[in-house]
Amino acid sequence: MIETKTRTLVANYSDLQVRSGYSVKMNDEEVALFKVTNGKVYGIENRSPHPKGGVLTEGLVSGEYVFCPVYDWKISLVDGKVQAPDEGQVKTYQVEVEADNVYIII
Repeated sequence: MIETKTRTLVANYSDLQVRSGYSVKMNDEEVALFKVTNGKVYGIENRSPHPKGGVLTEGLVSGEYVFCPVYDWKISLVDGKVQAPDEGQVKTYQVEVEADNVYIII
């Protein structure tokens, strides 16, 4: 089976602030982009998995984690998993950076 992926330009790398969220809308999904201190960019669903959770682009970033701005859940930017003792998962997106262009691969 052949799988087709789409590479979409979503931001300029130079516009992304380190340890700060940047929201992009793709189709019906809102994606949060985070550039961490080592320069790597991660893309995750822009909504905390907590039933009353907040928008993750408003969360604090520490290392490769973002903290839900409402309930302080610690969420991995690498795999989207909520860290114990809480439980949950956000969707992750494959991100590629080429020159000053940031792409999301779906």
